[in-house]
Amino acid sequence: MPVAMTVDIVGSRRLPDRDASQRALDTAIARVERDLPIAERPLRPTVGDELQGIFPTLDAALATTLLLQLVLPDLVQCRFGLGIGDIGLVASASGGIPDGPGWWAARAAIEHVHALEQRTVPSARTWVVADERERDAAHDAARRASAYLLARDQVVGAMSERARRLTYGRCFGVTQRELAAEEGITQSAVSQLLAASGSAAVVEGFRLLET
Repeated sequence: MPVAMTVDIVGSRRLPDRDASQRALDTAIARVERDLPIAERPLRPTVGDELQGIFPTLDAALATTLLLQLVLPDLVQCRFGLGIGDIGLVASASGGIPDGPGWWAARAAIEHVHALEQRTVPSARTWVVADERERDAAHDAARRASAYLLARDQVVGAMSERARRLTYGRCFGVTQRELAAEEGITQSAVSQLLAASGSAAVVEGFRLLET
Protein backbone atom coordinates (compact mmCIF):
# COMPACT_ATOMS: atom_id res chain seq x y z
CA MET A 1 0.00 0.00 0.00
CA PRO A 2 1.29 3.51 -0.79
CA VAL A 3 2.67 5.54 2.11
CA ALA A 4 2.05 9.25 2.63
CA MET A 5 5.01 11.30 3.84
CA THR A 6 4.94 14.66 5.57
CA VAL A 7 8.23 16.45 6.22
CA ASP A 8 9.02 19.57 8.19
CA ILE A 9 12.22 21.42 9.02
CA VAL A 10 13.42 21.24 12.62
CA GLY A 11 13.62 24.71 14.19
CA SER A 12 12.82 26.46 10.92
CA ARG A 13 11.95 29.73 12.66
CA ARG A 14 15.36 29.84 14.34
CA LEU A 15 17.41 29.27 11.20
CA PRO A 16 19.73 32.20 10.42
CA ASP A 17 18.97 32.03 6.68
CA ARG A 18 15.64 30.39 5.90
CA ASP A 19 16.05 30.85 2.14
CA ALA A 20 19.44 29.14 2.12
CA SER A 21 18.05 26.30 4.23
CA GLN A 22 15.19 25.75 1.79
CA ARG A 23 17.62 25.71 -1.12
CA ALA A 24 19.74 23.12 0.68
CA LEU A 25 16.66 20.98 1.27
CA ASP A 26 15.53 21.31 -2.35
CA THR A 27 19.01 20.31 -3.52
CA ALA A 28 19.03 17.29 -1.20
CA ILE A 29 15.61 16.14 -2.41
CA ALA A 30 16.65 16.51 -6.05
CA ARG A 31 19.76 14.41 -5.45
CA VAL A 32 17.87 11.64 -3.67
CA GLU A 33 15.21 11.60 -6.39
CA ARG A 34 17.96 11.24 -9.00
CA ASP A 35 19.81 8.49 -7.13
CA LEU A 36 16.69 6.61 -5.97
CA PRO A 37 13.77 7.52 -8.26
CA ILE A 38 11.01 5.60 -6.48
CA ALA A 39 8.48 8.22 -5.33
CA GLU A 40 4.95 7.96 -6.70
CA ARG A 41 4.52 11.66 -5.96
CA PRO A 42 7.86 13.37 -5.24
CA LEU A 43 8.32 15.45 -2.13
CA ARG A 44 7.29 19.04 -2.79
CA PRO A 45 6.69 22.08 -0.53
CA THR A 46 3.10 22.66 0.56
CA VAL A 47 2.98 25.56 3.02
CA GLY A 48 5.50 27.10 5.41
CA ASP A 49 8.27 24.62 6.17
CA GLU A 50 6.34 21.49 5.18
CA LEU A 51 6.63 19.09 2.25
CA GLN A 52 4.52 16.13 1.20
CA GLY A 53 5.06 13.10 -1.03
CA ILE A 54 3.74 9.62 -1.73
CA PHE A 55 5.83 6.43 -1.87
CA PRO A 56 4.84 3.02 -3.24
CA THR A 57 5.81 1.03 -0.15
CA LEU A 58 6.91 1.54 3.44
CA ASP A 59 10.40 0.30 2.57
CA ALA A 60 10.66 2.91 -0.20
CA ALA A 61 9.66 5.65 2.23
CA LEU A 62 12.13 4.43 4.86
CA ALA A 63 14.97 4.34 2.32
CA THR A 64 14.16 7.86 1.16
CA THR A 65 14.10 9.32 4.67
CA LEU A 66 17.49 7.77 5.39
CA LEU A 67 19.09 9.19 2.25
CA LEU A 68 17.71 12.64 2.96
CA GLN A 69 19.07 12.58 6.49
CA LEU A 70 22.47 11.54 5.17
CA VAL A 71 22.71 14.12 2.39
CA LEU A 72 21.43 17.17 4.28
CA PRO A 73 24.04 19.54 5.75
CA ASP A 74 24.34 20.09 9.50
CA LEU A 75 22.39 23.33 9.25
CA VAL A 76 19.19 21.61 8.07
CA GLN A 77 17.46 18.77 9.89
CA CYS A 78 14.02 17.39 9.11
CA ARG A 79 11.27 15.38 10.78
CA PHE A 80 9.45 12.71 8.80
CA GLY A 81 5.93 11.44 9.41
CA LEU A 82 4.93 8.33 7.45
CA GLY A 83 1.27 7.38 7.18
CA ILE A 84 -0.15 4.02 6.13
CA GLY A 85 -3.73 4.30 4.89
CA ASP A 86 -5.88 5.24 1.95
CA ILE A 87 -4.52 8.27 0.10
CA GLY A 88 -6.77 10.56 -1.88
CA LEU A 89 -6.82 13.90 -3.63
CA VAL A 90 -9.67 16.38 -3.39
CA ALA A 91 -10.36 18.15 -6.67
CA SER A 92 -9.66 21.87 -6.58
CA ALA A 93 -9.23 24.76 -8.99
CA SER A 94 -5.55 24.84 -7.99
CA GLY A 95 -5.11 21.09 -8.50
CA GLY A 96 -5.54 18.04 -6.30
CA ILE A 97 -5.44 18.63 -2.54
CA PRO A 98 -3.96 15.67 -0.59
CA ASP A 99 -6.54 14.17 1.75
CA GLY A 100 -7.54 10.89 3.33
CA PRO A 101 -6.55 8.54 6.17
CA GLY A 102 -2.98 8.09 4.95
CA TRP A 103 -2.35 11.83 5.23
CA TRP A 104 -4.02 12.00 8.64
CA ALA A 105 -1.78 9.16 9.82
CA ALA A 106 1.30 10.97 8.47
CA ARG A 107 0.27 14.08 10.41
CA ALA A 108 -0.16 12.01 13.58
CA ALA A 109 3.28 10.47 12.99
CA ILE A 110 5.08 13.78 12.63
CA GLU A 111 3.33 15.14 15.73
CA HIS A 112 4.40 12.04 17.66
CA VAL A 113 8.04 12.27 16.61
CA HIS A 114 8.04 15.96 17.52
CA ALA A 115 6.76 15.08 21.00
CA LEU A 116 9.44 12.38 21.37
CA GLU A 117 12.12 14.84 20.31
CA GLN A 118 10.95 17.39 22.87
CA ARG A 119 10.74 14.91 25.74
CA THR A 120 12.37 11.49 25.94
CA VAL A 121 14.22 10.91 22.65
CA PRO A 122 15.94 14.08 21.36
CA SER A 123 17.43 12.17 18.41
CA ALA A 124 14.02 11.02 17.09
CA ARG A 125 13.31 12.28 13.58
CA THR A 126 11.07 9.66 11.93
CA TRP A 127 7.88 7.78 12.87
CA VAL A 128 5.29 5.58 11.21
CA VAL A 129 1.56 5.45 11.98
CA ALA A 130 -1.07 3.20 10.40
CA ASP A 131 -4.60 4.52 10.14
CA GLU A 132 -6.87 2.91 12.74
CA ARG A 133 -8.99 1.32 9.99
CA GLU A 134 -6.05 -0.60 8.58
CA ARG A 135 -5.53 -4.31 9.22
CA ASP A 136 -3.40 -5.59 12.08
CA ALA A 137 -0.53 -6.32 9.68
CA ALA A 138 -0.24 -2.60 8.83
CA HIS A 139 -0.10 -1.64 12.51
CA ASP A 140 2.51 -4.33 13.17
CA ALA A 141 4.59 -3.03 10.26
CA ALA A 142 4.33 0.53 11.60
CA ARG A 143 5.47 -0.54 15.08
CA ARG A 144 8.42 -2.57 13.78
CA ALA A 145 9.51 0.22 11.46
CA SER A 146 9.28 2.83 14.22
CA ALA A 147 11.39 0.65 16.54
CA TYR A 148 14.06 0.41 13.81
CA LEU A 149 13.85 4.15 13.18
CA LEU A 150 14.49 5.05 16.82
CA ALA A 151 17.85 3.26 16.65
CA ARG A 152 18.66 4.45 13.12
CA ASP A 153 17.95 8.09 13.94
CA GLN A 154 20.21 7.83 16.99
CA VAL A 155 23.11 6.52 14.90
CA VAL A 156 22.67 8.93 11.99
CA GLY A 157 22.05 11.89 14.30
CA ALA A 158 25.40 11.29 16.01
CA MET A 159 27.33 11.29 12.72
CA SER A 160 29.37 14.23 11.51
CA GLU A 161 28.43 15.79 8.19
CA ARG A 162 31.41 14.08 6.54
CA ALA A 163 30.48 10.69 8.00
CA ARG A 164 26.96 11.11 6.60
CA ARG A 165 28.34 11.97 3.15
CA LEU A 166 30.56 8.90 3.21
CA THR A 167 27.69 6.70 4.36
CA TYR A 168 25.50 8.03 1.55
CA GLY A 169 28.16 7.04 -0.93
CA ARG A 170 28.52 3.58 0.57
CA CYS A 171 24.75 3.06 0.28
CA PHE A 172 25.24 3.27 -3.50
CA GLY A 173 28.37 1.15 -3.62
CA VAL A 174 30.95 3.93 -3.96
CA THR A 175 34.30 2.48 -2.89
CA GLN A 176 36.30 3.81 0.02
CA ARG A 177 39.08 4.76 -2.38
CA GLU A 178 36.66 6.81 -4.49
CA LEU A 179 35.20 8.45 -1.39
CA ALA A 180 38.68 9.32 -0.14
CA ALA A 181 39.47 11.04 -3.45
CA GLU A 182 36.23 13.03 -3.30
CA GLU A 183 36.91 14.15 0.27
CA GLY A 184 40.61 14.79 -0.20
CA ILE A 185 41.60 12.41 2.61
CA THR A 186 43.25 9.00 2.82
CA GLN A 187 41.40 5.73 2.39
CA SER A 188 42.51 4.80 5.90
CA ALA A 189 40.82 7.93 7.26
CA VAL A 190 37.62 7.01 5.42
CA SER A 191 37.71 3.49 6.83
CA GLN A 192 38.27 4.72 10.38
CA LEU A 193 35.49 7.31 10.17
CA LEU A 194 32.99 4.83 8.77
CA ALA A 195 33.83 2.30 11.47
CA ALA A 196 33.64 4.83 14.30
CA SER A 197 30.29 6.25 13.15
CA GLY A 198 28.41 2.95 12.85
CA SER A 199 28.05 3.43 9.12
CA ALA A 200 28.17 -0.27 8.21
CA ALA A 201 24.96 -1.01 10.12
CA VAL A 202 23.17 1.91 8.45
CA VAL A 203 24.33 0.83 4.98
CA GLU A 204 23.31 -2.78 5.55
CA GLY A 205 19.89 -1.61 6.73
CA PHE A 206 19.52 0.44 3.56
CA ARG A 207 20.38 -2.55 1.40
CA LEU A 208 17.77 -4.66 3.17
CA LEU A 209 15.17 -2.02 2.41
CA GLU A 210 16.09 -2.21 -1.27
CA THR A 211 15.68 -6.01 -1.55
